[in-house]
Amino acid sequence: MRKSQSRASLALAAALLTACSTAPPGPCPICPTAAGVSPATPQAAARPLQAARWNDLPGWGEDDLAAAWPAFLQSCRGLASRPQWPQWKAVCDEARGLAEPSTAVVRRFFESRLQPWLLTNPDGTTSGLMTGYYEPLLHGSRTRGKPYLQPVLGVPPDLLTIDLGTLLPELKNQRLRGRLQGNKVVPYYSRAEITSREAEHADRVLLYVDDPVELFFLQVQGSGRVRLADGTVVRLLYADQNGHPYQSIGRVLVDRGELTLEQASMAGIKQWAKANPNRVSELLNSNPSYVFFREQPAKGNDGPNGALGVPLLPERSVAVDPAYTPLGAPVFLSTSQPDSAKPLRRLVLAQDTGSAIRGAVRADLFWGFGPQAGHQAGRMRQQGQMWLLLPPGLAPK
Repeated sequence: MRKSQSRASLALAAALLTACSTAPPGPCPICPTAAGVSPATPQAAARPLQAARWNDLPGWGEDDLAAAWPAFLQSCRGLASRPQWPQWKAVCDEARGLAEPSTAVVRRFFESRLQPWLLTNPDGTTSGLMTGYYEPLLHGSRTRGKPYLQPVLGVPPDLLTIDLGTLLPELKNQRLRGRLQGNKVVPYYSRAEITSREAEHADRVLLYVDDPVELFFLQVQGSGRVRLADGTVVRLLYADQNGHPYQSIGRVLVDRGELTLEQASMAGIKQWAKANPNRVSELLNSNPSYVFFREQPAKGNDGPNGALGVPLLPERSVAVDPAYTPLGAPVFLSTSQPDSAKPLRRLVLAQDTGSAIRGAVRADLFWGFGPQAGHQAGRMRQQGQMWLLLPPGLAPK
């Protein structure tokens, strides 16, 4: 027993050290202080939620709230099942009794049952990055052969996931990935290492696709559909990730002077790849993050399931950082259309997460399926504000 506990302690210590070595800039609550160095006096961070009024929400009175109602009912499947949130159960039970309510009815319902809270960054600012994602269509095969040479991998059996929230409650929703090396937990293989060890992952291949850049963006989006050579369409959903931080390849090209910031969109990166086919692998491997998938039959026009476990609704579902915004909650978004000053102000539902979606004021809007959705998602990189809608009693202390 002592020996197994000792091994567990070694593994845990290694995992925590891994967290510190890969932690983003800023204070790390689990990282040891360097010997002889006193930590800097922390600055008081702003509260992430600030009380607001309904008339503080720009465009609240103009949004077609009924268009978001189906997504809200889907969210209720997750919200009402959580015993720690009885307030949501009461709200959702009442919502299910409203049959196809009008926008006016939905507005009265939310205003009488919920309260708005302005999401706020630690430095007190209330503006953050708003991006977009979509469900792409790729072309693939169950067997390898030209042009289908790029493997789509399922979760490897040696990938470990450590939930830090089971050790420290304040680290809820924080996870580490790694692998065992002897009795130590070490970082899992990077993208470059995974792609170079392809033969070792042969038994984890779900299928093969024809374009490494499209596969890369499938990993960025987190889900997509693949049309196989026989015409069958399957859906790939995010299953896990290798634990390495995401590095934007667009930013890499900008830093190298090969693209301007305006050109570093999804379309611009694809154009660069076509012009530089021999450099594509090196560019993709500059992002050490790697996503593994699971397969699901594609049924009708339903969106893919997000992290909440319910289908995403185009233009009404967003990915958020669950450390600040609880999954399932309604959020009012105030930003602008992609590459435009035209306002985009609407009620959305927090139904998904993403490894690049970090921070209190941060959202990734789901645009839907296909090329047009991809065009919108690829151009969206706006600033915006977010209001979290909560039942009375769930207000922050």
